[in-house]
Amino acid sequence: MPSSPARIVIVGGGFAGLAAARRVERDSRPERVSLTLLNDTNYMTYTPFLPQAAAGTLEPRHVVVPLRQALHRTHVRVGRVHGADYAARTVRFGSEAGGEIEIGYDQLVLAPGSSPRTAPIPGLTDAAVGFATLADAVWLRNHVLRQLEIADVTSDPDERRRHLTVVFVGGGYAGVEALAEIEDLTRVALRLYPALRDERLRWVLIEATDAIFPEVGTRLAAYAMRELVARGVELRLGTTVAEATREAITLSTGERVPCATLVWTAGVRPAPIVRRLGLPLDARTRIRVDATMAVEGLDGVWAVGDAAAVPDPARPGLACPPTSQHAVRQGRSVGQNVLRALAGQRAEPFRYRTVGLFVDLGRGKAVASVFGIQFKGFPAWFLGRTYHLSHVPGVLRKGRIAADWAVGLVFRRDVAELGTLGHPEARDR
Repeated sequence: MPSSPARIVIVGGGFAGLAAARRVERDSRPERVSLTLLNDTNYMTYTPFLPQAAAGTLEPRHVVVPLRQALHRTHVRVGRVHGADYAARTVRFGSEAGGEIEIGYDQLVLAPGSSPRTAPIPGLTDAAVGFATLADAVWLRNHVLRQLEIADVTSDPDERRRHLTVVFVGGGYAGVEALAEIEDLTRVALRLYPALRDERLRWVLIEATDAIFPEVGTRLAAYAMRELVARGVELRLGTTVAEATREAITLSTGERVPCATLVWTAGVRPAPIVRRLGLPLDARTRIRVDATMAVEGLDGVWAVGDAAAVPDPARPGLACPPTSQHAVRQGRSVGQNVLRALAGQRAEPFRYRTVGLFVDLGRGKAVASVFGIQFKGFPAWFLGRTYHLSHVPGVLRKGRIAADWAVGLVFRRDVAELGTLGHPEARDR
């Protein structure tokens, strides 16, 4: 290792970036390494828990991990990266205080993550909400509960049905889990509205392919679809959205679905900053890297997570899927490779095979595939919660989540609307 502290800069504080920083902290000495993490927020969102935060199973604060608590000797800076000069080994960074500064590095790890992928559908931007952040989850909870309030005082039957219709686009993990949790929440809440006693919410799940989350296998996917249909969810497979407004959507089949809630969860793409970094990209705008996660053609620059096309050891010729478990393992591996590079040692290729896949279908129900063994129902639900709890950083965070779950097993869901959370009303003068 060099005698003066080596400057390691990590861009992105998500699963991959946080895992890389924690690994460098663990395996290096403070006097040998100066570690800086740049992120647009001071926390990491544990995204698999967003559906539970929206449904009230988990307290929203408990699904985020404060970076300054999870990291002990990393200089965390909150702001946005504007670009980089790889010849000068600097990163241009805009802080919350304004202005732009240059941060030098000896080793640079890029883990900017992903953002929701949209489609050129007329009206989609104005009519739909995503489900990728904590703000999205809290907003969706408030919005759906507010639709019950509106329907409760609406005399027009057609208008009432529109407010009681929720449409999800995207049959992946995020869409199905969010739909299942919110459906559980509204089923409990609906009992509190006497005027809606004879009404039912209409749930529609739209998926462009012929199956939902095929990664878990046809048998478990079929079981999940049967569970959703039994709960009244209408599946529109092999179907896309042709047009969207705030009042209704039109499907590729010509069907028109009046709805007041449209949730878009149809995939992700690399974060927009990737296109401004001047790096080699593949056809899906992911950063091209080799098996060690080093960026092609650049010395001392690495890329991991959803924004990088890391070769998948389990599927030759393909990149790793954009899952949290791959991002965490890539972060740990690149942290070790950065330290090897500083010590003049050879970097090791990324090696990892998927441990398991878990899809939560609501309280006590899920599907899971662990080391090729398939589970469904309560065993899958328990395995999924145990797995995710074990991977949440920090003992304190684990305890808070476990306490929330324990309370949820005893008491009914809280159906309070948090409409003004973070948005105080203006005071009268």
